[in-house]
Amino acid sequence: MAQYGKKASEKVHKALHEEQHGQLRSGKSGKKVTSKKQAIAIGLSQARKAGGKVPDKPSGRSSSKRSSSSSR
Repeated sequence: MAQYGKKASEKVHKALHEEQHGQLRSGKSGKKVTSKKQAIAIGLSQARKAGGKVPDKPSGRSSSKRSSSSSR
């Protein structure tokens, strides 16, 4: 199970607080964040940049090869 440090908890708490008050903005676009999941992701990202104890980002899609059925 992943363990998060105190800094990660503080950053996520702050991001959620800002999201509730409509003050949290996303990266380059600067659009207002309306999703709690997005606010948590921003908080964890900030904690990573600050050197907090946060597990690595989950890798993208798993590459599973599909077998082609063209062997007729």
